Amino acid sequence: MEKIILPDIKDLHLIDIYIQHGGFAAAKKAFTKTTDDIIDEVKKSGLRGRGGAAFLAGLKWSFMPKSTDKPKYLCINGDESEPGSFKDRQIFEYNPHQLIEGILITAYAIQAKIVYIYIRGEYHKWIKLMQKALDDAYARGFIGEKMKETFGTDFSCEVYIHKGAGAYICGEESSLMNSLEGQRGYPRVKPPFPAQNGLWGNPTTINNVETITNVPPIINKGWEWFSKIGEPRHPGTLLFGVSGHVNKPGVYELPTGTLLTDIIYKYAGGVPGDKKILCVIPGGSSMPPLRGDQLEGVKMDAESLKNAGSAIGTGGVIVMDEDTDLVKVLARIAHFYHHESCGQCTPCREGTGWLEKILKRLVKGEGSSSDLDLLISVATNIEGNTICALGEAAAWPVRFMVTRFRDYFEERVSKEVSLSVKNKVHSMRNTSIPLAPVTR
Repeated sequence: MEKIILPDIKDLHLIDIYIQHGGFAAAKKAFTKTTDDIIDEVKKSGLRGRGGAAFLAGLKWSFMPKSTDKPKYLCINGDESEPGSFKDRQIFEYNPHQLIEGILITAYAIQAKIVYIYIRGEYHKWIKLMQKALDDAYARGFIGEKMKETFGTDFSCEVYIHKGAGAYICGEESSLMNSLEGQRGYPRVKPPFPAQNGLWGNPTTINNVETITNVPPIINKGWEWFSKIGEPRHPGTLLFGVSGHVNKPGVYELPTGTLLTDIIYKYAGGVPGDKKILCVIPGGSSMPPLRGDQLEGVKMDAESLKNAGSAIGTGGVIVMDEDTDLVKVLARIAHFYHHESCGQCTPCREGTGWLEKILKRLVKGEGSSSDLDLLISVATNIEGNTICALGEAAAWPVRFMVTRFRDYFEERVSKEVSLSVKNKVHSMRNTSIPLAPVTR
């Protein structure tokens, strides 16, 4: 299988090696076409966003207004803060120049003169690596004013890296824009959408790192080639970050539509000790989990996972074996989303706190069956009632985990109640009761 994003080429992060293997040829080709031709090519390819929503990239580009006196911006979302997701940093480290070339083509297609690469604040190493790649591209005349001479075009753009400050909410596109503007990372109410009113009130397009890295091969080889890879409704390859109870955790580039069981057993080496799988979260911690006994035939693409009752998200596959304490897992996830809620929306601000509080009660062995219904109720009241999708990110793991593993949680609660009663009885039996003093 041909790899599109992370080909097996030694030292591809070096600009000379990248050029030797055809680097920046796609950009040269793109600059001979019209902007409409480029957008149409990406539309026909069926390229979907790799940041979670799986929205058609070419369609998103087409929302950028053609004629406007305002400056246009392109933002590359590298705020990879979803627990279980660690794919974009592989691109920063091993193939940064293909990302840069994709940025140049995208910026030309939407006529954006300024580009920001927003990278999560904890990615110190990868920020340095990406900055080195940018500096090398500038030195060779692939970015900036020298582009006009290098590519023989009238178009040029500037590319900057913006370092985040460790806030998960800034992965949401409107929060990302607020952060870039120096404001608090609060999501914005939509409409207006970024293409109409984005950075500093100007038209803005925002795409994920992996999405943009797919663009140069599409321009080089054509939309027909790309559209035939993997599932027709979600074509191309995906970077799957596999973690948890597997023998070979890591990032695997595979065609869309690859069986989830193949990813776990064929590529990630199966489960240590040949234990059974209890649960799998297929797309990062915010996606609905799947039961381990319901994985057969599940394909890893947007439409197939939707039909299976989950979502592709960021492609972060988290595997949990039969000995996993799901109550503790869910409590840890709830703690993360409570901590990362920006607090703007009441259902999210208050609801995430209640989810964590109830789950902590269950972890301590003080929960009851009614707490399970309360968890579902709170999650349902968060979902769909917030400005951004962090509400769903917090609600889905809880609602679907408790619903799909109700038997597990009921058994856990009943054991805890039984153990609690035994402890109380034991405590009473071992408590010495002082006798009243004898008077004569």
